[in-house]
Amino acid sequence: MTRIEPLSKRAAHPLVRWAYGASRRDLGRDVDPVGVYAYAPRLLVGYGAFEKATAKERRVEERFKALAETKAAAIVNCEFCCDIASSIARDAGITEAQLLALGRYRESDQFSELEKLVLDYATAISRTPARVSDPLFAALREHFDERQLVELTNVIALENMRARFNSAFDMTPAGFSEGLFCVVAEEAPPAGAASTAKRSSASSALPAV
Repeated sequence: MTRIEPLSKRAAHPLVRWAYGASRRDLGRDVDPVGVYAYAPRLLVGYGAFEKATAKERRVEERFKALAETKAAAIVNCEFCCDIASSIARDAGITEAQLLALGRYRESDQFSELEKLVLDYATAISRTPARVSDPLFAALREHFDERQLVELTNVIALENMRARFNSAFDMTPAGFSEGLFCVVAEEAPPAGAASTAKRSSASSALPAV
């Protein structure tokens, strides 16, 4: 369910009817974000083109992007996004043990140091306010070139946009992870924990060895 009724394909502008077909081809079903965006056809066309362009960038390993997107969805607190992101992450090779440990990834032995670094980055971008420290970015540069950094940053920022749009309309899970473990939304850090989190991020943002 969602706060406004998704527009049906029959009622949608001809300009955007292709989006319903693309959703069925890519996801196997109609999804509420497409039906809601259909009220603004030009926005849906532009958004769809952006999604397609993002999907064609393949310089960064899919598992890194899937981890980052899933973490962003959990931080922004989007139930719809957590559902679909968990499914996509499994397809990208992320294990159920990793999904279970995502909320405490820094203390978990389920992730490599590089995976933890990517998750640090997704966390820094997705928190409000977004703060990416110089040490964290420098550590990322040890592993990713300029184009890869743009690709990785783009997928995290795009997931934030998806999650905030979907959350505003109170979109609920669509059953992508039905019967399987699904990442859940994370609690925001308590007030006053910002300085501690900042120190933790800086100390953890060291190149992997």
